[in-house]
Amino acid sequence: MVLVPDSSSASAPHDSSPSDSTPTAEPLAVAALETERHVASAGWDQNPRVFALVDTAALIAAEPQLAASLDSAADQAPGALSAIEQEDLPRTANLESLLGRMAWPDSVDGVALAVERIVIPPGAERDLPQDPTAAVDALAEHPQREDVRLLVAVHRDGRAVCLLRQRANDRDDRVATGEDIAPGLVHALRETLKD
Repeated sequence: MVLVPDSSSASAPHDSSPSDSTPTAEPLAVAALETERHVASAGWDQNPRVFALVDTAALIAAEPQLAASLDSAADQAPGALSAIEQEDLPRTANLESLLGRMAWPDSVDGVALAVERIVIPPGAERDLPQDPTAAVDALAEHPQREDVRLLVAVHRDGRAVCLLRQRANDRDDRVATGEDIAPGLVHALRETLKD
């Protein structure tokens, strides 16, 4: 279950049931897939989005009215996680700086981050200008550039899931998954969960 706050203080559920050919029942993977599909439904060219991952049973105990929104077996499975989007993030050009200022209360079991990136073939970066602004401009114009969106989800117990969606293959059944797709982001998100 992905919860996206509306303009009031209440949260509204977003239905995004897994539909790929290799379903998973592992709660962190299910939460990551649902959150990635929720983000994908808003299209491309988005700012980074951050989600707190909380135990669904604990959330329902605290907010009983949300029980009616549980519409899949995964939402009701032991250890199920719900994603709650963190709105009004401070604007920054430095994602590392933003993550470095984040901390989560004990009631948050994990965190997910969706961020878009430009990738170019190995070796192409040696032709980029040294000036950071000029390098960004060169990346944006590179003929072999590829736009991707990463969704990285980590749990307090150390588990991690990374999903990668390519703009050129923008379909739910073409999302790559793995634990080591974005090791730097996995590490940075784990740091936000430390006491």
